[in-house]
Amino acid sequence: MSKLETSEITLRVAVDENRVPEKLSWSAQDGGVDNEEAKAMLLSVWDSKNQESLKIDLWTKDMPVDEMKIFFHQTLVSLSDTFMKATQDEKMTATMKDFCDYFAEKLELKK
Repeated sequence: MSKLETSEITLRVAVDENRVPEKLSWSAQDGGVDNEEAKAMLLSVWDSKNQESLKIDLWTKDMPVDEMKIFFHQTLVSLSDTFMKATQDEKMTATMKDFCDYFAEKLELKK
């Protein structure tokens, strides 16, 4: 069996005395990212054994609500793209994209 290479992604969370995130940063050497600051992150992993997704959703206390709305919209669009790549289900992808457009319209994100 050949030796597997590994790649590491590091997340750092600085919290206040109430464990509320004040600073988020991440590094991914293979991607050329070194200790980049972020205001929010959403991480999902699939637990195949239990057939469930596990997640970590964090945002800093100074993340503006208007930016959070944009972040969610862009995440939903990205999830639609990923769903298409993973499943080749064009019909559901189109439905997801329609929802993304609706979401943006209701939040007045589209100009």
